[in-house]
Amino acid sequence: MLDRRLFCLGSAAAIAMPRAATAAASTAKAGSADAAFARTLDGFYRTALDESPMLVTSLGIDTGARAAAKGKLDDSSPAGVARRKRVVADQLAQLKRIDRTRLGAAAAINYDAVLYDATLTDAADRQFAYGGVGAGSPYVLSQLNGAYASVPDFLDSQHVIATKADCEAYLARLDALAVAMDQEVERARHDVALGVVPPDFAIDGALAQMKVLRQPAATSTLVTSLANRARDKGIAGDWQARAGAVYDKRVVPALDRQMALLASLRPKAVHDAGVWRLPDGEAYYAASLRAATTTDLPPEEVHRLGLDVTRELSARADTLFRKLGMTKGTVAQRYEALFKDPRYLYPNTDAGKAKEIADLNALVQAMQKRLPSYFATLPRTPLEIRRIPAATEAGASTHYTEGSLDGTRPGIYWLNLRDTAEAPFWDMPTTTFHEGIPGHHLQITLQRESALPDYRKILFFGAYVEGWALYAEQLADEMGFYADQPAWELGYIHDALLRSGRLVVDTGIHAKRWSREQAVTTLSGIDGDPISLSGQEIERYAVSPGQACSYMVGKVTILRLREKAKAALGPRFDIGRFHDAVLLSGALPLAVLETRVDAFIVAGGRA
Repeated sequence: MLDRRLFCLGSAAAIAMPRAATAAASTAKAGSADAAFARTLDGFYRTALDESPMLVTSLGIDTGARAAAKGKLDDSSPAGVARRKRVVADQLAQLKRIDRTRLGAAAAINYDAVLYDATLTDAADRQFAYGGVGAGSPYVLSQLNGAYASVPDFLDSQHVIATKADCEAYLARLDALAVAMDQEVERARHDVALGVVPPDFAIDGALAQMKVLRQPAATSTLVTSLANRARDKGIAGDWQARAGAVYDKRVVPALDRQMALLASLRPKAVHDAGVWRLPDGEAYYAASLRAATTTDLPPEEVHRLGLDVTRELSARADTLFRKLGMTKGTVAQRYEALFKDPRYLYPNTDAGKAKEIADLNALVQAMQKRLPSYFATLPRTPLEIRRIPAATEAGASTHYTEGSLDGTRPGIYWLNLRDTAEAPFWDMPTTTFHEGIPGHHLQITLQRESALPDYRKILFFGAYVEGWALYAEQLADEMGFYADQPAWELGYIHDALLRSGRLVVDTGIHAKRWSREQAVTTLSGIDGDPISLSGQEIERYAVSPGQACSYMVGKVTILRLREKAKAALGPRFDIGRFHDAVLLSGALPLAVLETRVDAFIVAGGRA
């Protein structure tokens, strides 16, 4: 029997048929292209896991078919670096063979992000023969770079000990640490032959930390981490003795060889902080800055942005200081005085440090209650605050490490409490919002918990990730966390000044050829930090060129896009939906993020 509704619409249907058929064909074409692209990304993901057993553990998937990864570390050899460069080049070639116009909207965003990453990395790989893959890390060994600095914390915090097999895998990784350190020596010697020697202060910092790491086996974290956790789990075996034997026979000699290399380089090292002095150094900094900010902003423009934002923030800080009755001296001098105010300092004892962490946990709980008013989607994985271990705190910075993919390991906000005088409470709320929620933990966890392709879940862009965390600091202000707390608000402004100052001094040392000392005094003069802290910051920027610029460039971009969406949508603008639009597509290059927000606007404010 004929459906009268279809019959009555017959003429209109006949007229619309060509367009409908075209749309259906287009949708089918996009679906087919999307599926093919998804398979390509799946291949990229498998390759990433094959190349990095440490990534496998970090994701919490070193079980089953990937169980063998748990006994390995990443290949740090020259051959390993060369192989990873070939992987990037091959993946870029695969991406270029894909017709982007055939992809659906979500797949196109994924494509743009992956293509951007591969293009920049491959270009740097072809131009520079030192450092690692891509630009931004020119020195194999420094006070921040090297297996000696990263692996102890990795083994202690990410290598799970639950079974005897886990203990055996730990021992295998302890042995692999010695291999990795020797591989790094080989690469460092290659780079030295090209004229790439770390600055003298970077060598001094590395040697000082290596001496701290080189403890007797009985007290080494590399040994006690396994022994203590195996004992707590009731796993039979003399793990202290076995780990101690590997440590003494394999790790210590390898560490000694690294120390000997650095000691031999020390007379050749110069005090210049910038990478301009390296082979093709100006180009290397430009590539590093481009990779860090995901923009084409030249150093001079980044420097100018830093000066402009610093002036605005300093004026706001001056107003707040006057509310506290602090009217004398520059903004930096008043911050210096605030650092010494005993009202905000905890005792520099284990009990005092535990109390500070407890107070910050209470702050996190208060933030949790306010999040639903600003976010439509919230993470499920919990957040923990932990102290950076004493063995590595001398050269480490406060930071965040993401939880496992399956949620069994929480996200961790690692707080450096080597000296509580460096962590007065007025400055800690904004740091907690940056590292925890609504900063890194919220953003990275949502990326990990999303429906994105697995490869996109592990792909990060510094300007987005750090820009979001800095934006989160301002969002906390907008949420009212600093109301009636001018000292806390000064902490927020202080940390924003640090990030605007970074634009000034990073470009200063790498593009304007400033000395370490000029950069230290400039940064301290901007945010009022003690010279010791500013010195540590500048030394970090010296070995990670461009990275320090990612924060403020990213924040300024996110704020501009928010204002763009507000102006276009008017009363239809919803902050929770805007945050979904920014967050649920995962980390993106800033130009791609703008494309995503433009689509959000076209969709009428629906994420």
